[in-house]
Amino acid sequence: MNLTHLLALIIYFSIGTVIAYVSRRMGVKSASDYYVAGGRMGAILAAGTYAATTYSAFMMVGLVGLTYQTGVGAFGFELVYLVSTVTILSTVGFKIWKLARIRKWISPSQMIGDLYGSKTLAVTVAALYLFAMIPYTVAQIQGLGVVFQVSGLEYVHGVILGASIIVLWIVLAGIWSVASTDLYQGILMLAGGLIFLSWTASTLTQGADVSRVFETLGSQGFLGLTSFWSVQVFLAYTIPWVFFAITNPQVVSRLYVHRDVHAYKRSVVLFSAYGFMYTVIAISIGLFARMLAIGGLIPADLPRDSVTPILLKQMTPALSAIVSVSIMAAAISTANSIILSVSSSIFKDILNREEKSLRAAFTINLVLTLIASGLAILRLGYIVDLSVLTSVLLLPLAPVTLLGVWRHGKLSRVSSTAAVVAILVGAGIGVYGFLSYGAAKTFTMSYLSLPISAWILISSTAILLLGVLVDEFKRKGEK
Repeated sequence: MNLTHLLALIIYFSIGTVIAYVSRRMGVKSASDYYVAGGRMGAILAAGTYAATTYSAFMMVGLVGLTYQTGVGAFGFELVYLVSTVTILSTVGFKIWKLARIRKWISPSQMIGDLYGSKTLAVTVAALYLFAMIPYTVAQIQGLGVVFQVSGLEYVHGVILGASIIVLWIVLAGIWSVASTDLYQGILMLAGGLIFLSWTASTLTQGADVSRVFETLGSQGFLGLTSFWSVQVFLAYTIPWVFFAITNPQVVSRLYVHRDVHAYKRSVVLFSAYGFMYTVIAISIGLFARMLAIGGLIPADLPRDSVTPILLKQMTPALSAIVSVSIMAAAISTANSIILSVSSSIFKDILNREEKSLRAAFTINLVLTLIASGLAILRLGYIVDLSVLTSVLLLPLAPVTLLGVWRHGKLSRVSSTAAVVAILVGAGIGVYGFLSYGAAKTFTMSYLSLPISAWILISSTAILLLGVLVDEFKRKGEK
């Protein structure tokens, strides 16, 4: 392994572990403390963990490559996500935070089951999390293995090392150690992104006529909407991310942690600023990479996920080490947050453990990490494919959550049954598409000019509304 990369990795791991260990002083005496900080977290820590959890290695690998391949249209796609997330956090998210203070939720599946008064619904949601989120976690760990390969380490060793960091930082103090290391990793991610951007910009300036490249870039359509970004494809990419803040358990659980109204509102502002900066950095790197390709400094036909590794190999060892560690940080922060949130659902809704059963929580986290790392070592192709559909499979939870928050306390067994059916039907549509056409085609394919994500939303919402109408009809009949 490159000595510089090894040194950077040792420093990263050592500082993170010290931070995770020190976070134990916050006190973890119950499952509520372990999973949601007992609702005692301040604004900066809450914003840091939300940002690091939300922005995975997709940004500096996937989004950079997507921009390189499809142009500035990727900025529109990512900006829609950011605006919709901030809107949800400022409205529905705030309502969820207030309810969580009263209802003492520790898992998103518990929240949904409680809103509808249905244990069956809670178990259904927990099972969906297991099915949809574990492949996504595996993909994060596989990404760690690939990045470690760039540093000269064997893939398997990279997976094992990454998994070890994940489980250690979770077990030390639960959400406190995860949030503390997330804040640390969020700073690393931003710093690494800025270094990456500076390097691509300076390389471009040295190797090409910038004005001519910009003209060429514009004439080829990369500064506008390329043919890739048809209306159907744009909708396919944006619809799942519009509802990300209320469908993905690792971010929903972050709505329970704030200690007061001020901390909640300030964390939303801080996250908004961070998200915008990080998005602009990733998009700019992607555009600069395309400029480098036009200037002949890198190949023009790279697969999108190969762009960042190719650029890393051209950097000096010191810069490459810093950027590589920042990408590792993004993957690790997302992976340990997913494992912790899925663990909370298993703990509360499947195993129905007591508040003080912390040993059970530790065990669940360890088992989930072992499963994810084992699958990552096997490199099963369908795991990567299925992770592409994660956001689509979780889409039925959007209308279920919105209805539950809007009408909490007014929903009967009919509505809870309709919610279970809506989830099964919506996720079933996604699985059927995956089995019939494969993940990539299912994600972007359209029927009657609408992508599969739109049909999942339409079908699950229609089933829910039918349940509400039956509820109202029965209520009027009883009067």
